[in-house]
Amino acid sequence: MLARMTSEPEQQIGVGTPDAFQRLWTPHRMAYIQGENKPTGPNAEDGCPFCTIPTKSDEDGLVLARGEHVYAVLNLYPYNGGHLMVVPFRHVADYPDLTGEETAELAEFTKHAMRTLRAISGAQGFNIGMNQGSVAGAGIASHLHQHLVPRWGGDTNFMPVVGHTRVLPQLLGETRRMLADAWHDVR
Repeated sequence: MLARMTSEPEQQIGVGTPDAFQRLWTPHRMAYIQGENKPTGPNAEDGCPFCTIPTKSDEDGLVLARGEHVYAVLNLYPYNGGHLMVVPFRHVADYPDLTGEETAELAEFTKHAMRTLRAISGAQGFNIGMNQGSVAGAGIASHLHQHLVPRWGGDTNFMPVVGHTRVLPQLLGETRRMLADAWHDVR
């Protein structure tokens, strides 16, 4: 199915009822929907992207910063511009299984990420959380990760509500570079 997808505009006769809305198609999200980059099993060696990302360069892995126990990385399938995650290096699924050091550094990275996003993008609020287990909505349940989604007044307009589409004003590589450059300057 993905092999037949194209980024070229395509006339689709009879799709939906005419209603004065233009449609913005986001076929790149199909990779996520179909499970691209998801592990084949619960172990680190089963293709866990959160275990693979730290082996890449910061640019290739979209890594913003690395600590001793956790790292901050942009979400490859963001809900909003600047959507990032704080992830332990250790392949661990359940929050109570984190060590005290991992928990403390995860919390500090979260606070620092909030300050950085506020400084760089003027974020007015955040959705912060983690989904524990696939039944709770975790896309990759075998490796704990905490989401930080920056929010701005009016960012829930007709596009996501009616069109079920997010408009991201910047490429991920540019967002990564901007946040990574500011990460060490923000206190």
